[in-house]
Amino acid sequence: MKIIELSTSKRDLLILVVFSVIVLIAPFWGSLIGAGYPDLLQKFAIFGLFAVGYNILFGLTGYLSFGHAAFLGVGSYVAVWSFKLFTMNALPAIAFSIVFSGIFALVIGFLCLRRTGIYFSILTLAFAQMSYKLAYSVLTPITNGETGLFVLKDDPRVIDGALGIASAENPLASLFGITLNGYEGFYFCAVVLILGFWLSMKIFRSPFGMKLVAIKSNQTRMEYTGFNHRPYLLAAFVISGMYAGLAGALLAVVDPTAGAERMVWTASGEVVLMTILGGLGTMFGPLIGAATIKYMENIFSGINDTLLGTWFDFLPQALTDLLVTIVSPFVGSGWHLTLGLTFMMIMIFLPGGMVEGAQKIKAKFFNKSKTEQVESEQLEKDGAA
Repeated sequence: MKIIELSTSKRDLLILVVFSVIVLIAPFWGSLIGAGYPDLLQKFAIFGLFAVGYNILFGLTGYLSFGHAAFLGVGSYVAVWSFKLFTMNALPAIAFSIVFSGIFALVIGFLCLRRTGIYFSILTLAFAQMSYKLAYSVLTPITNGETGLFVLKDDPRVIDGALGIASAENPLASLFGITLNGYEGFYFCAVVLILGFWLSMKIFRSPFGMKLVAIKSNQTRMEYTGFNHRPYLLAAFVISGMYAGLAGALLAVVDPTAGAERMVWTASGEVVLMTILGGLGTMFGPLIGAATIKYMENIFSGINDTLLGTWFDFLPQALTDLLVTIVSPFVGSGWHLTLGLTFMMIMIFLPGGMVEGAQKIKAKFFNKSKTEQVESEQLEKDGAA
């Protein structure tokens, strides 16, 4: 048993190291696919973290929440208020965002987890929309309504003032003097993503994570054994909400603004798509899904007819015009059509998401090679005999 545990520990360490390397060299491989600029890399990291946290709830327990964008918005608002009142240092803002989003998730989860299935999903959607509307109207003194919340030069920032740190004309978040924009902002988000992924891995491998999987597998049977599953579900909901709040704080770190649009129901639907597209309940699936959707949103949406014309200009003019006419509905403002078709094809042929596709490719080629090697060794043994 000790040997198996040691082997599992080493494997997890290897996974974490490989993942860290892939994330930290993202500017290199991102440039190969036209995604090497900081803004998009920051989105990869932030929404990847958002999806990883959501996967703890949806992937492990099977509870589908349509309201996680509310925690994303709360995290952003709290971070911006931390910048305005205390300091432009990112660490206090992140800490406050995690705490407040966790408290908010505790309240929402306590109420919503009294129901299961579609009723739970609708309740979370209702609370998220209520939060969105409150941010636009009743809570305008806190959220600044539809204008959004911004960091201004004249904000109090009592900690910075006590330390003698001068306020810039356009204040930006920092980490002990390092301004967190551009690639510096990406690497800060990347380190947080790696830590979040490591924590998620620990949860997946822990007895707590196994109990969540058991709840998803057969909740009724667990109830008959006298097992009280509600505290575990609530803990998973709160942890997932704290991940969302952390992602919201990172959005405010790289761009010190907060708006109610981050709490709208479509943002909650987006993280659901990320998780399912990549692979529900898998470690890497949500990250792959988040990167895919953000890549389409930022790259495919920027392709227009002029750019398509340059791509096909080596062909006769009539054929070029025909190809531009065929392809143009799937790019630019029509990138959602491409996303929809991609999602539909994956759900039809790969219900387990992109990770399932990778596993099938691995099984087809690597297992085949292993089988051939075993057969070859057997033939050699037979020949020697």
